[in-house]
Amino acid sequence: MIPNPLRDPRDRRLPRVPEPCALVVFGITGDLARKKLLPAVYDLANRGLLPTNFALLGFARRDWGDEDFAELARSAAQKAARTPWREEVWERLAGNVRFVQGSFDEDNAFDQLAATLGELEGTHGIGGNAAFYLSIPPAMFPVVLKQMQRTGMADSTPDRWRRVVVEKPFGTDLASSRTLNGLVDSVFSAEDVFRIDHYLGKETVQNLMALRFANTLFEPVWNGHHVDSVQITMAEDVGIGGRAQFYEQTGAARDVLQNHLLQLLALTAMEEPVEFSADEIRTEKLKVLRAVSLPEDLAAFAVRGQYEQGWLAGQRATGYRQEDGVDAHSTTETYAAVRLGVETRRWAGVPFYLRTGKRLPRRVTEIALVFKRAPHLPFADTDTEELGNNQLVIRVQPDEGMTLKFGSKVPGSVMEVRDVAMDFLYGEQFTEASPEAYERLLLDVLLGDATLFPRNHEVEASWAVIDPLEEFWAGTTPQPYRAGEWGPRAADEMLAAEGRRWRRP
Repeated sequence: MIPNPLRDPRDRRLPRVPEPCALVVFGITGDLARKKLLPAVYDLANRGLLPTNFALLGFARRDWGDEDFAELARSAAQKAARTPWREEVWERLAGNVRFVQGSFDEDNAFDQLAATLGELEGTHGIGGNAAFYLSIPPAMFPVVLKQMQRTGMADSTPDRWRRVVVEKPFGTDLASSRTLNGLVDSVFSAEDVFRIDHYLGKETVQNLMALRFANTLFEPVWNGHHVDSVQITMAEDVGIGGRAQFYEQTGAARDVLQNHLLQLLALTAMEEPVEFSADEIRTEKLKVLRAVSLPEDLAAFAVRGQYEQGWLAGQRATGYRQEDGVDAHSTTETYAAVRLGVETRRWAGVPFYLRTGKRLPRRVTEIALVFKRAPHLPFADTDTEELGNNQLVIRVQPDEGMTLKFGSKVPGSVMEVRDVAMDFLYGEQFTEASPEAYERLLLDVLLGDATLFPRNHEVEASWAVIDPLEEFWAGTTPQPYRAGEWGPRAADEMLAAEGRRWRRP
């Protein structure tokens, strides 16, 4: 008997579509759900990637009915959808929308939620499969997880799967992270827990693995013999918006450094996995995170800052302490930069400079490999005055793509070598637009593909790097920088002390 090739999971001619299932979102009226999750659900439906038997179930304190919730979902999806709006797609999706009102500590509300989920098995044929998205403050995780355990909603059986999606931050330090991980793992099995870091859903982050492991061009120079340093930057031009309460308790290091930037470092420094599978990729990332070393002199190589009022894009920007809800004497950092090492044979001696900040000149996330200069240049000094280090830059956002920077002769009658750049842009090379990160990650959750989701060991290894930084910074005042600048002066001095400077994105 000849097997049907279209039933081979490796075949790409038909898209992967999940089994019949429900998506249950706690905190459905919050910013994340309205701006990211609901538009992602519509875009997946519009692309034909949701199963025919699919239900969206919202849970929040608002006293709404199904129609009120459907109108909120419609408005949110229409406002932020990536794909063109098609009324027939929404009408089909809207018929599968349900809402349950209640507080997280109300037993009756969770009993009703469990009953509604049971009803959907019969009316919508979801087969008992459900993914639960905790779009709520981390402080609420314990009570929600215990309610799910009490009602049996978290129980997987041979006939159905139940999965949970946990948003960052995964704790506030190593101890709280272990407590949270222990709680989650006591309610759901390890393979059913999806800790979501939306940066790992971005096309350019995934392309980093394709760049390295699908080509022979880069791997021979992807090591300390050729690479002088690595710079990983996540800059934002906005302030904290309405997140003062969250940000005052978190700060830039816990908000970004602990997850996004250390995950990008791990993907940059990891060895080639045995196969492209979730377990093997996470194994290699974990090796890197456990090999990360902090500088001995934290005072010189770990900098934190806080933005003051300044000018950004021609408009005056208020200082952090003048933001609504922020303590007038706050010592929370809005900028963090640190020099890390990776103690492996490939990367020994190569500094990894990580930085993140708010109210910087532009929004950009990039990974830059800065290569060593040629050991000998047969040109006159004046011929290479404008020649810098070769660089390979992976732009994660907003202009997704890559830049290769190298030296070239300037046209003319004399020998003059100057830096030039070759650019690859996703938007120009491919006709299909890149899906939003949440689009890809939500689909992976429903499919049960955990490749792009960190496990608890990765989270704990990341906190083991951040905790000593937070302990060192405790009780100190962040260094000021004006809105519209690239951070405090000490961050520039950190690199200048070793004869380097930050790359200007």
